[in-house]
Amino acid sequence: MFNELHKAQLERGISDASLVMRPSQIEQLMAFLQLMVKWNRVYNLSAIKEPEEMVSLHLLDSLSVLPFLHGKRCIDVGTGAGLPGLPLAIAKPEVEFVLLDSNSKKTRFIQQVCIELGLKNVEPLHERVENYNPEQKFDTVIARALSALPNLLTKTRHLLLDGGKLLAMKSKETDELVRDDFQFDEVKALNIAGLDATRNLVIYTAK
Repeated sequence: MFNELHKAQLERGISDASLVMRPSQIEQLMAFLQLMVKWNRVYNLSAIKEPEEMVSLHLLDSLSVLPFLHGKRCIDVGTGAGLPGLPLAIAKPEVEFVLLDSNSKKTRFIQQVCIELGLKNVEPLHERVENYNPEQKFDTVIARALSALPNLLTKTRHLLLDGGKLLAMKSKETDELVRDDFQFDEVKALNIAGLDATRNLVIYTAK
């Protein structure tokens, strides 16, 4: 399904975003998409089926937040099929990722991806975010369109160290929220190759 043109599309998008990746990481990213296509036939992981759109919306969209990751422990809440967590984990093997979702089929898919791609820095977790109480808190919480921002802040504060970052990927700019437990930092516009839709990253620091 995927060919050298799609690989070249990914490489151009990575270059346009001023990111640097090894050839082996490019191969892992493409292999992840191949696995998603295979499992999608049974597990309904994604409505996106065109290869070019998968490269843009699954890989390049996920990798756009790479420069904003903070610290060595990151949790992707409501990860679904592992987005953005799996592409980020491929790009940052030195960072520990927990990929949390309440859908057991999707966490089983993530587990299989980790086995087939040899990812040692990913822990899939079948759990609801509000019920998860980690022994060790996280430096970064990331969420891609999981829920409205006020609800997201409330549900994730217990996961973060003081000074940790919440990165919320949103399709439109969000008004600053005044909170006792979070400090609003900024909204960053994300420019993603091959994607016309608006993407913003809303950043908060846990207090």
